[in-house]
This record gives sequence, structure tokens and C-alpha cells, in this order.
Amino acid sequence: MKNVLVILPLKDEHKQMLEEISPDLHFYYTQGERASIDKIAEANIIIGSVSPKVMHHACQLEFMQLSSAGSEGYTKPGVLRPGAILANASGAYGPVISEHMLGMLLLLYGNLGIYMENMKRHLWEYEGDARTISGSRTLVVGMGDIGSEFARKMSALGSTVVGIRRHNAAVKPDYAEAVYTMDALDEELRRADIIACTLPGIPGTYHLFDEKRMNNIKRGAVLLNVGRGSLISTEVLCKALEGGTLGGACLDVAEEEPLPSDSPLWTAPNLIITPHISGISHMEAVCENVVQIAVKNLRAFCEGRPIMNEVDFETGYRKLENRV
Repeated sequence: MKNVLVILPLKDEHKQMLEEISPDLHFYYTQGERASIDKIAEANIIIGSVSPKVMHHACQLEFMQLSSAGSEGYTKPGVLRPGAILANASGAYGPVISEHMLGMLLLLYGNLGIYMENMKRHLWEYEGDARTISGSRTLVVGMGDIGSEFARKMSALGSTVVGIRRHNAAVKPDYAEAVYTMDALDEELRRADIIACTLPGIPGTYHLFDEKRMNNIKRGAVLLNVGRGSLISTEVLCKALEGGTLGGACLDVAEEEPLPSDSPLWTAPNLIITPHISGISHMEAVCENVVQIAVKNLRAFCEGRPIMNEVDFETGYRKLENRV
């Protein structure tokens, strides 16, 4: 008998799907981070994202299915029991987060935020020309689940899409003009009207957009970041917005979260920022997707088959052979 700790807000039908996998599984359900240390210590399998700070108590862990697409914090030595398998929930967030990205971009491109403020002030005024997505060039930095979904939507709206990823093993999707590796980033930044970042927060992406790289961006381009706030220095971003290097930015993440009340981001020009909610604001849809991934992976684990979305502890990314 293996103990399965589930930390997700599940419906009865979801629980039934999990429990039908094997009679040799004993389930304990909770929500949020309310799992006791005792339950964590007893768990052979964890479905959901227990804080990495307490994972050293999981001394019997064999398999952990995260409810998040990112796995940073779990891949550091000593966090998980040696030999434990880790899988992320890539594939669960792409549809909803890409919609959030598109919504922020349309708000900025159409000056709609300004018109909303004018409405509050009862002002009927023209606020300048709007920009259009059709005919633009979009660079997606990080062509995983979220980046690929955003790229697909931008292509459907008439933007020429180019992707950047850390490897070149994947076949170029039909909605992208090209997909390059990171060594093409600087050249493509000079050509893009819209730059969308969906990269995880790992050592290799820290301050990827430094001042030198930011100054290399096509003047007037719009930068979106839904990956991790550590990709972009707050100081560098504000300087680029205030100086006109960037024509705007849309963020769902920040270098420091929660964002302090005195952060310069609150008053930076042409900036739309949301409090890291692009995924959780659609939690019902996301949870449904996470459950589907968890069911497939739990069944695969019980049957000794390869796990989908298994994380490579060396890179922090999904193993190439186990991608969705």
C-alpha cells in the first residue's frame, strides 16, 4: 500500500478518477499548504505543490506531481529524497495564461487603460492612435506550453511569430516562421515588435534582460513577462520605459513579490501589471487540466511506465523525451 497525499481542491469526480487507478493506493486529501508534517512524512506520492521548505520531511517520497508548471525550488540538492521522480504540470496553464497575456497586450495596444481612466473622470477624449497586432512581429522567448499557446494566438491574429528555446530538438510548429536557440536572441530582439517571456526562474535566466540587452531591443517594442520576475531587473525595466526604449510592458510577475507599495513599477509609464494571477484566476480550468495530467502520471507510475513532464534535476526543465 502506498500513501498518496493530494493537495488540490478536487471535486468528487476527480477523486474517483484517482482512486480507480489502483487498489494499492491510500489517499489523503487537503488543500493549500495545510498538509501536516506527519502526512508529508508518510507520503510515498504527493500530488500538488507542498512548499520546498518542508519537503525534507518527505523521507518516503517516490514520486511528486507538482500542480505548477515551474519546478524551481524543488530541484536543488537536498529538497527531495534522492531517487524521487518529479513532474511538473506543463500543459495545464498554457491556454489560460496565454489569454491573460493577449488581454494585457490588447489593453496596452488599444490605449484601453487610458480610456477606462477617462471613463471614471467622465472625459470624452481621443487618446492617440492604437497599434495593431496584424502585421507585427512577435518574439516568444521560451517556447514551452505557455509560450507556444501565446505564439499560436498571435499567429492567428496576423503576427509573424518567431520562437526562442534552449534546445533545437523540437520540430518547428506551423504557426511559427522559425524557432531558434538562445544564441539568436539578440539578433531577434532587434526585429521584434512584441517580446513575450515565459522562461522559468533558474540561474541561467537571472537578469537575462540586463541593460545591455534591453538597449538592443527594437525601439518602441512591447515586452511581456509571465515567466519569473528575476528575468528582468526592475531598475532596468523602469529606465527603458521612462526613456522610451520600450513602448510598453505587460507583467504578471515582478522581481520582488508582493510588489512593495513604493516600487517604481506602480508609476512607470505604459505599464500594465497584475499580481501573479494569470494562472490562478482561472483555477477551475487549471485544476481540471492538472487532474488530467496527475491521473495519467499516477497510472504510469503505478505501471512502471515513463512519466509525462518528468523534470530534469540538472536543468530544471522537463526531460525532452517526456514532454507533453
